[in-house]
Amino acid sequence: MFPKILCVVGARPNFMKIAPIMAALRQPSVPLAARLVHTGQHYDVAMNQQFFQQLGIPTPDVDLEVGSASHAVQTAEIMKRFEPVVDAEQPAAVLVVGDVNSTIACALVAAKKGIRVIHVEAGLRSYDRTMPEEINRVLTDQISDLLFITERAALAHLTREGIESARVHFVGNVMIDTLRASLPRATPPAQTLATVPHAAEFLNESCGYGVLTLHRPSNVDDPVALAGLLTALSELSTEVPLVFPVHPRTRGMIEKAGLSALLDSPRCCCLPPLGYLEMLGLMQRARLVLTDSGGIQEETTALGVPCLTLRENTERPITVTEGTNTVVGIDPERILAAAREVLTGGGKAGRIPECWDGHAAERITAVLVNELGSAG
Repeated sequence: MFPKILCVVGARPNFMKIAPIMAALRQPSVPLAARLVHTGQHYDVAMNQQFFQQLGIPTPDVDLEVGSASHAVQTAEIMKRFEPVVDAEQPAAVLVVGDVNSTIACALVAAKKGIRVIHVEAGLRSYDRTMPEEINRVLTDQISDLLFITERAALAHLTREGIESARVHFVGNVMIDTLRASLPRATPPAQTLATVPHAAEFLNESCGYGVLTLHRPSNVDDPVALAGLLTALSELSTEVPLVFPVHPRTRGMIEKAGLSALLDSPRCCCLPPLGYLEMLGLMQRARLVLTDSGGIQEETTALGVPCLTLRENTERPITVTEGTNTVVGIDPERILAAAREVLTGGGKAGRIPECWDGHAAERITAVLVNELGSAG
């Protein structure tokens, strides 16, 4: 009987991280039994199925079907529903990824039952405690037994917080495993934009296009901040057309604030949320990407595409120091100045960080076999 690991996935940012881990753990030669638990934190059935199919994620062994709620209610509900699963499965370890509510909720259940907690993508810090994800990251790391980091600087953060270095393993970035494996199947932009009016303008090689994503509460919940961002981006669209896959919550906030007119331009293409392969194809060919997403900062660095982060900080500093990312905040003038620098050929070239080579999940699996192989 192989030692059992419950691997937890909760929200779309987790999907790209769990896919290569599940594939590596379920290789016939690996003496571990990996079972997938989906908390249902992101509950859009159609979008979940699309991501699972595109990324080759196996059908979850357990689906908690938690759905949306406030941070406190959602975290508590995940814990309530996960505990009976742990009792029934009796795993040797629980593996969590990233920094969403599912991460801290399932880690807490496991830790309080004396079950080993494995945290993939540990040690990232923005030092901005107004971000719920920062709280989740710090607390999950404190109760984890094995911590896998994507960049060496994360070890310094963990050491400052009293975590022994023997528990920490530098393995690289599993999101880049997924990106590298998926690039040959990325959907061409012409296909994604096929039904868009004026699509030819976006696909004009001499002009190109930018990609925009917005979803952070600090950006979209404050009508003043949102208005400033959309005003700047509307002006930028006169210089380079923008493709904007709009998060449903963001769309609701734009409509509530009465700001829809700022996006009413043939040079600003608003789309519904896209699948991973569609988004990957768009980013791969973009002249620049503007985002408040942590994962996209990493993906653009791996793709060599200039990225402007619409936040005042980042928990992924390696994308700035080594990659193509520039943190520009939400000041409209600063955003426009940075974008124009990119458009005139001054964007960062960057380089691929160490161990972002498509083999992070293999390294994680090797450590887990060594640590858990004699358990069970």
